Amino acid sequence: MAAKKSVLTVLTGLGLLAATACTGSSAGNGATPKPGRLTTTTAPGTAEVDRVTWALPYGEPTTLDPAKIGDYSPQTVEANLCDTLTRMNADFSLSPGLASKVTWTDDHTLVLDLRPGVTFWDGSPMTPADVIHSLERQRDPRTQALYGNYLAAVTSIKATGPHQVTLRTKGYDQTLPKALATSFGAVNQKAYTEKAGPAYGTAKGGLMCTGPFKLGSWKSGNGITLERHDAYWDTRLKPKAKQVEFQFITNNNTLTSALLSGEVDGTYELPPSSATALGKADNGSVHLGPSTQNVLLIPANGESPAADRKLLDALSLVIDRDALIRNVFGGDATTLKSLVPPLTWRGDKAAAQFDAAYKALPDVPKPDAEKAKKLVAQARPLSRPLVAAIPAGDQRGLQTLTFIQAAAKKIGVGIEIKQLQPTQMSSLFYDPSVRKGLDLILTFGYVTMPDPSSYVGESVTPRGLFNWTGYDNPEVTQLLDRARTSSDPVVSAKAYAEAQALFTPTTPVVFLATTHERMFMNKRISGAPTSFAYMSMPWAAYLGGTAT
Repeated sequence: MAAKKSVLTVLTGLGLLAATACTGSSAGNGATPKPGRLTTTTAPGTAEVDRVTWALPYGEPTTLDPAKIGDYSPQTVEANLCDTLTRMNADFSLSPGLASKVTWTDDHTLVLDLRPGVTFWDGSPMTPADVIHSLERQRDPRTQALYGNYLAAVTSIKATGPHQVTLRTKGYDQTLPKALATSFGAVNQKAYTEKAGPAYGTAKGGLMCTGPFKLGSWKSGNGITLERHDAYWDTRLKPKAKQVEFQFITNNNTLTSALLSGEVDGTYELPPSSATALGKADNGSVHLGPSTQNVLLIPANGESPAADRKLLDALSLVIDRDALIRNVFGGDATTLKSLVPPLTWRGDKAAAQFDAAYKALPDVPKPDAEKAKKLVAQARPLSRPLVAAIPAGDQRGLQTLTFIQAAAKKIGVGIEIKQLQPTQMSSLFYDPSVRKGLDLILTFGYVTMPDPSSYVGESVTPRGLFNWTGYDNPEVTQLLDRARTSSDPVVSAKAYAEAQALFTPTTPVVFLATTHERMFMNKRISGAPTSFAYMSMPWAAYLGGTAT
């Protein structure tokens, strides 16, 4: 690898999700969608506005600690509070953030040149010590962080200048600099974090970050209010909204009414039923954006009969995905052939290799009930209905599972739907005890950065956070490791492609669809990104009032 290669030189401008990358209709067999009506952002907001009210349809966050967030609600809020070392853009390209430059000086040394003059909300300067502490606490078991794996190859993190931090690694890791644009790369003030202890990121403990908004108030069960950070370091992104108030609205009908009345200005993850009702609203518009979301049906644990690949193959064979996309997602989705949607690698230098490998995967199966029945007969006998979980109040999830339930009934497989409270649903992804007594989880997952191998690694390698069934294929693990550690994009893509060909037909997952981002925004404001990149960028800082 060439010395002194700036990561952002390579990644900036490589828009992962082009504004015209896909259409709102199903592209059969997971084909790359045709150009259509998707956009990545809205017209800039031009005027100051006193308050913007935004809904969280997945409910109240359990924490806003960047090291612990891994769900829609907390990431929607936290992305506006805690800046990251590199920054995600609306088109999923990366640009400088709190680090003005990120450079591999050799295959074992990643240098972060920090931006001078950055202050926390309390006015104190951001220092290398804050950056080091923010990264180090993620591999401290006491933190119970979700992203410590990103530091697996890191041997030391040290200050090498008044505005510089250097990470020494066992070898080149192409995932690491990309991860710095996610909540993993968020910088917290060391002194505040240590004083707050386990309460950091909670309604009681609060936060101390450098973002465009600061945490104003958090009234549990009621709402979260963000206040503008007037001394924000990025003057180009100084918020025009003085306050952003988040309301926890998990009922679809309540959400629709609040948006129609103007009580709430906007929301991401707008449910399909709400989108239909709001399609001709006078006070705002529904926006569709490109996304890396995936809809999967996953066994809750290895002991469940649902972990039998034959049973999962039978369910896959009896589900009519085109009908699911048309009837449940309103056509705003495409079929999915593997764990990662193709748009994940759209900006990669080896995109052509990734596309060819994805195209070579077996086609999405057409419904075949007779073949599915034969597979059920070969699978472990079922003595009871399978228990499948979704969040309570999630109409989209309920409709999807009801659709699957009806299909499974055709082949003699009973499915009992269990609706969990949003906090329970969020916890089950990381806490095995919450998954006890469950057989299947319907997940609306997502890839947060342009790096398919790291996302897949969490699902199919032995230590993967989402490998709930103990799937273990040493060849897959080796290939994914090669994809992560190769500095040659083509070599990395080739290794991933070989792993994908192995895990796609064997890992216990039913691939259902990849959905588009659906957002509603009141016409009194504008500027919000419409792509799924909002999850990792300070999206509310782009909001402003519209000209009157």
